[in-house]
Amino acid sequence: MITRTLTSDSPGMTDEIGVNIGRQLKKDDIVCLTGELGAGKTTLIKGIASGAGVKECVTSPSFKLINEYKGTIPFYHFDLYRLDGIGDIQELGYREYFYSGGIAVIEWADKLKSLLPEKRIEIQLTYIDETSREIKIKSSRAFK
Repeated sequence: MITRTLTSDSPGMTDEIGVNIGRQLKKDDIVCLTGELGAGKTTLIKGIASGAGVKECVTSPSFKLINEYKGTIPFYHFDLYRLDGIGDIQELGYREYFYSGGIAVIEWADKLKSLLPEKRIEIQLTYIDETSREIKIKSSRAFK
């Protein structure tokens, strides 16, 4: 497992880091984001989506667990913040999203831990101060 740690000094920089990650993603990549509320997960996901070719405005699903977007590769944004139990996500057929030739990005991935595949990209965001965040990327391949 390769680990890379980056520091972002602003939401704009977090977005840029996301764009860079998104450009390097491939079909069937599963990106798992964790971090406390306000750590910048949604900002990073917006950048990842942009880098993956999504032209639409990416938002966190308010009352749905998954939003689908068209990009260079289909892009699936899971937001599990409101997930009540594993059964909710199993009913949605999450595996179909994971292995459909798209990119699956999961916010609050720690809520799905027991169902996550071994082959995944893990991104941990840590709140440093009002504007700074640590972004730790763990993957079987290196990200620039």
